Amino acid sequence: MKTSIITIALLSSIVNAAFSQSTEKVKNIILMIGDGMGNAQVSAAYTINQGILNLERSQYIGLFRTSSADEYVTDSGAGGTALATGQKTNNKFIAMTPDSISLKTILELAEENGLSTGMVVTCEMTHATPASFIAHQPSRYDTLNIAADYVGSGIDIFIGGGRRHFEERTDSLNISDLLREEGYSIVYDLESVKEDSATNIGCFIADNHPLSVMEGRGDYLTEATRIALDKLKTNAQGFFIMVEGSQIDWGGHSNNFSFQISETIDFDKAVGEAMNFADEHPGTLVVVTADHETGGLALVDGDISNGQVEAKYSSDNHTAVMVPVFAYGTGAEIFSGIYENTELFHKMLRLYDFK
Repeated sequence: MKTSIITIALLSSIVNAAFSQSTEKVKNIILMIGDGMGNAQVSAAYTINQGILNLERSQYIGLFRTSSADEYVTDSGAGGTALATGQKTNNKFIAMTPDSISLKTILELAEENGLSTGMVVTCEMTHATPASFIAHQPSRYDTLNIAADYVGSGIDIFIGGGRRHFEERTDSLNISDLLREEGYSIVYDLESVKEDSATNIGCFIADNHPLSVMEGRGDYLTEATRIALDKLKTNAQGFFIMVEGSQIDWGGHSNNFSFQISETIDFDKAVGEAMNFADEHPGTLVVVTADHETGGLALVDGDISNGQVEAKYSSDNHTAVMVPVFAYGTGAEIFSGIYENTELFHKMLRLYDFK
């Protein structure tokens, strides 16, 4: 009996300690989204890279369900909205309810609470995932209005493609000029971002989508992540940033295994950069996940020592399988378990402890 009481007391102490840790306030959150990156893509990247991934440094791992409000299989608009706002919506909607009511995003809440904010992506800045964190539109394809939603957003730094949606529009607006009127420095290469001392910076590295890794994009994502973190860390109150490996999804849609996994490995390099930052800056949380899986990828044979994989696709679209959540740093422990995609937002909000 005495032993049982001692055991219960010890377990209670452990649970209370874990709860205390899980409610610890974080200063910085780096949310990293591998668009279309499921467990099979991670496993394939591990094999192709001969057993080396930064994702393996993760301290806690979970899974979440990805269905949207109106479909078993989500698209990136609804998937991104769930992560950004903590609410499910219909496919194609951007940070709005199915009734077209705007939803406050984690980026907007961070701005309202005095934090710095940023986004770095390998797609156009108006694409579904980045749009879900900053825009409010009933269609992910309304790129004109999505670009216009950057005006007045307060975001401190954004880096990606899609200059045409801001400067070569079918209406009379030049969104880049409107942003300049708000004090933004709008530049067109990473070197200019590094050298610029402006508080608010927008960088378009391509007129359309950036090149893929296989087309010669190089270490853009890792370098852009490093530059953005260096800018954002100057805010003593902290920051929120979303970093997306956007083109993992495209390799799945085209059933191009080399394309998809080269993008996954490239994304993992940026994950390593974020984790290194967390090591050097206490109070930083890194969360790595996906909005959905793309391609229904299956690994049927392989050899880790030779970096070889035999893979097959079952779809050229998204699937409804659960996707992984990798967490590292302050507050990482609350991301283990199985839950809805919307819970990611609420877990981040809980750790920020906004008043």
